[in-house]
Amino acid sequence: MNVELAIVVGLLAVAIAMFAANRPRMDAVALIMLTALPLTGVIDVSEALAGFSDANIVLIAALFVIGDGLVRTGVARSLGDWLTARAGSHESRLIALLMVVVCGLGSLMSSTAVTAIFIPVALRIAQGTGTPASRLMMPLSSAALVSGMMTLIATAPNLVVSSELERHGYAGFHFFAFTPFGVPILVLGIGYMLLARRWLGKSQPAGGQRPDGPRLAEWIEEYELAGREHRAEVLADSPLIGHSIGQLRHRLQEHGSAKLVAIQRGKALIEPAVSTELRAGDILLVDLLAPEEEVARLRQEYGLRKLPLSGAYFSDRSQELGMAELIVPPTSSLVGHSLAERSFHDRFGLRVIGLRRGQTASRSELADEQLRVGDTLLVIGPWRAIQRAQAEPREIVPFHLPLEMDDVLPAPGKALPAVACLGLVVALMISGLVPNVLAALIGCLLMGACGVIDLTSAYRAIDWKTLVLIVGMLPFSIALQRTGGVELVADGLMSVLSGAGEHVILGCLFALTAGLGMFISNTATAVLMAPVALAVAKDLDASPYPFAMIVALAASTAFMTPVSSPVNTLVVTPGHYTFGDFVRVGVPLAVLVLLVTVLLVPWLLPLYSASAAVSPP
Repeated sequence: MNVELAIVVGLLAVAIAMFAANRPRMDAVALIMLTALPLTGVIDVSEALAGFSDANIVLIAALFVIGDGLVRTGVARSLGDWLTARAGSHESRLIALLMVVVCGLGSLMSSTAVTAIFIPVALRIAQGTGTPASRLMMPLSSAALVSGMMTLIATAPNLVVSSELERHGYAGFHFFAFTPFGVPILVLGIGYMLLARRWLGKSQPAGGQRPDGPRLAEWIEEYELAGREHRAEVLADSPLIGHSIGQLRHRLQEHGSAKLVAIQRGKALIEPAVSTELRAGDILLVDLLAPEEEVARLRQEYGLRKLPLSGAYFSDRSQELGMAELIVPPTSSLVGHSLAERSFHDRFGLRVIGLRRGQTASRSELADEQLRVGDTLLVIGPWRAIQRAQAEPREIVPFHLPLEMDDVLPAPGKALPAVACLGLVVALMISGLVPNVLAALIGCLLMGACGVIDLTSAYRAIDWKTLVLIVGMLPFSIALQRTGGVELVADGLMSVLSGAGEHVILGCLFALTAGLGMFISNTATAVLMAPVALAVAKDLDASPYPFAMIVALAASTAFMTPVSSPVNTLVVTPGHYTFGDFVRVGVPLAVLVLLVTVLLVPWLLPLYSASAAVSPP
């Protein structure tokens, strides 16, 4: 071992030690290594920073944006709800179903892409079911890695190994050559994760736990709102048709202080403004504090048809309609005046449906109530109006915002364009018409053009810590190859394997490939180990296919550290994992995969077969 190699190995050992101790955090360790490697003279600064221009880094960033588009439009929520509905309350069924879906999709597109897309889905499932996120994130990453063992195009190492076979004059692997190995390994992985989940999440809060705060149901009960909500359809002969809200306001207020909360026109929910004209078929969402007899008389007088209620006080429309508690501060112009005098609704776009002084909630008529400093107003209206009200702290100060506000979709109604963009990205990746990174960038641009995302949300969606971690570790691959470290290991393997049995040779090839993959990219590992595997097969006068398959499968067995694959790195933050979590859970799984692979490969791909010397069975 030369001096330069010893320095690089020493730095790598220091990095691993800091990862294991989780001090400092992983992206800081990566930055330290990024700075230290050029100082050794093995690589220069431009090579150390080359990761920032790496296509895979841009691809990962773009996939973060695409995944956020699925969250903003509700696609991730719908998929999570579907998985939850299928799994019910069984965590075991949920983990198994999640892994099957991720692995199935990952067999047709980048496993990194699948992971980035499914992270928000898994987080939503964790939030809704109360399952710790850490119990879902590692099964997610494991399934994504196993997906690389399913088809030829599932991961780059498969293509590298197949290409190496062709370069040596053999037929390459066909599309489904990997499937007979991937399916049993997926089954093994699911069973293992169902057992290993007990090692995950013991000290982590459940994903369903959220910050303390009120919910709409609590306010509905506290302010006694149930029974005050009414839905009524404007019939074709209604005298209200053609009149604006401003024209009808005083007329309606004579009857039980009717408050028009919103108008449903088709599938859209319209915020009632002074100039809004009513049409036949409009559905009025009305707050009316009056006896049922009075309400029935109003419906008959104004040509309205009663509609059934589907949620307590319009809570079924919580995506469009929200509530908030606002405090009247001393600086407010509302102090000493009534809501009607200050045209509260016209100014803020919100209806006051409850008032509380101290601990007492008032059910009396609110429009003419003179407001005092410290009064708490419960308002209802579109979420965007509630957000606008937050910008006027001198007039009204948000006191409580409901937890449902966190679930409001920023881009409702854009689910179909989001799915179409994702479908196009997947199709481009499968077809190979353009590089994967271009496919992802095309998807991002189309999502922006369709209004699914904007630039602000796109920048926020990218997990910059993850990208820095990956970029910071990439220079080790260059350094190890340049100092002869990889060649030294490969030469040692050739001498050690002399005279060993075939299963031992296959096991050693697997272990060495998986071991190298802990420190350098799995693609680089496949590039380095595929020639070694074919050389070993030639020395043994054996078929090259079992040895090539061993290298390809081992390159995807990157369960052991958070930096052995971008797939693992992506789940570190949402899963709250440490370096030790991956070692504790990933190493036994890798050993099990090694044992299964060493048994399956020579059985399905005979070591000594005349036909196998030309083409795979």
